[in-house]
Amino acid sequence: MSQVEQKLAEMDLALPEAGAPAGSYVPTVRTGNLLFVSGQVSVDAEGTMIKGRCGETMGVEEGQAAAQRCALAILAHTKAAIGSLDKVSRIVKLNGFVNSSPAFGDHPKVINGASDLMLELFGDKGKHARAAVGVANLPFGVAVEVEAVIEVAS
Repeated sequence: MSQVEQKLAEMDLALPEAGAPAGSYVPTVRTGNLLFVSGQVSVDAEGTMIKGRCGETMGVEEGQAAAQRCALAILAHTKAAIGSLDKVSRIVKLNGFVNSSPAFGDHPKVINGASDLMLELFGDKGKHARAAVGVANLPFGVAVEVEAVIEVAS
């Protein structure tokens, strides 16, 4: 078990299975030392999609929990691609998309659910650039989708 997975266990969290894509794409692409992880949608620990719209059917804290689940899925795909999360050199960038009502403006707070997990697990290597964007809808009506660029050891 990697050091990162040990930290997850101490937080009472676990990586989900790295699921198959829901479209015509691959979950990860590696070029050089960069791993691009396709957008991961919010799915709970039982495998049920976390659906909803921030500002209408869910609040910031529920959105943060959904974003954290996206980050766990990103890490599951990262592990599948490189073998061990201990090979992560840096979380370079997260792009977060929040299914939200037109009046909702706390997208950055929602995506903090993903960002805070990366910081807690990777320390300084988890500091990253980021975008947090509100959208009118997401696939399957999920609450949050997050994609990542991760630097990995060669």
